[in-house]
Amino acid sequence: MNVERILPTEEAEALIGLAQELADAELAPRASDFEARGEFPREVLRTLGRAGLLGLPYGEKFGGGDQPYEVYLQVLEILASRWLTVAEAVSVHTLACYPVAAFGTEEQKARFLPDAIGGELLGAYCLSEPAGGSDAANLTTKAVRDGEDYVVNGTKAWITHAGVADFYNVFSRTGGPGPKGISCLFADATTPGIVPQKREKTMGLTGSPVAQVAFDDARVPADRLVGAEGIGFTIAMSALDSGRLGIAACAVGLAQAALDYAVEYAQGRQQFGSRIIDFQGLGFMLADMATQISAARALYLSVARLRDAGRPYSVEAAKAKLFATDVAMKVTIDAVQVLGGYGYVHDHPVERYMREAKMLQIVEGTNQIQRLVISRSLAGKP
Repeated sequence: MNVERILPTEEAEALIGLAQELADAELAPRASDFEARGEFPREVLRTLGRAGLLGLPYGEKFGGGDQPYEVYLQVLEILASRWLTVAEAVSVHTLACYPVAAFGTEEQKARFLPDAIGGELLGAYCLSEPAGGSDAANLTTKAVRDGEDYVVNGTKAWITHAGVADFYNVFSRTGGPGPKGISCLFADATTPGIVPQKREKTMGLTGSPVAQVAFDDARVPADRLVGAEGIGFTIAMSALDSGRLGIAACAVGLAQAALDYAVEYAQGRQQFGSRIIDFQGLGFMLADMATQISAARALYLSVARLRDAGRPYSVEAAKAKLFATDVAMKVTIDAVQVLGGYGYVHDHPVERYMREAKMLQIVEGTNQIQRLVISRSLAGKP
């Protein structure tokens, strides 16, 4: 289905067209095969980087597209509608570039951003820990200053791109307890002592590698500290606000793919002498799916415009992530129902969409955490 989009500039329209072209040519034909084999499409990410789609929200000085978030998120939605693993990889990589782009020194930006934005380097974001879960403020990974290095020890969990990333943003404790004792280090993946563990066997996004990453006396040069010591938690939370919008856009793209497939199937499937789409019970289900997707898209775009205008958007990003991912879960379940028994087999992609949608309700802060953020704001609490 072609989605009507109002874009701010002709350049933005061209980027959307490029994203659609690449998604159709490079993503859609590969998705099912790569997911079945559990293979990460590293070369596809390089292709997107060389096309200028990995650094859309970042400045032109270091190779970025200097585009508003409103445009970047719509590109992400298009990629997700063809292959969620790739869209999630773009979202995670954009998140991984954020600490240096927003808090790094000019030397760090010039040194790291061009290759990251250009797709030659792939990033990962090491915040969660095995015992910490959503309680990131109490992480236990430690980074102790030793001369010109920080010596890092600990374990990070649920790291997307573990084992394939070229760099890791490592949030570690350099001070006392609580959020004010956390700092952010930009570490090369080849650093001795950084050891990705066995890949997790996930129920969806099987092409996306997720694993723990162990740090065993890993020496990270002190000039890789991003920002000052003690502001790591601020960096992490600021990045996650943007990352939640990325996941919301991915959710809308996935839901749109499920709806499009269900509509096409319902138009072609004949029962009792009629197309099943003409039966009111099923037609109304599809109408509800389409309406929910439109609402989710409008919500994430409205929050993106707040971000682009420099307005506070943290709570609104939580709402967008919560609503869009819940919509994706419901829409993909309903798409399976539209196909009936055929929706439950691997011959059709809707069962994969349903498994993938579940992940979106968990990453970048579970939807229970989003409800906590929203309810606290209603209560007047930080």
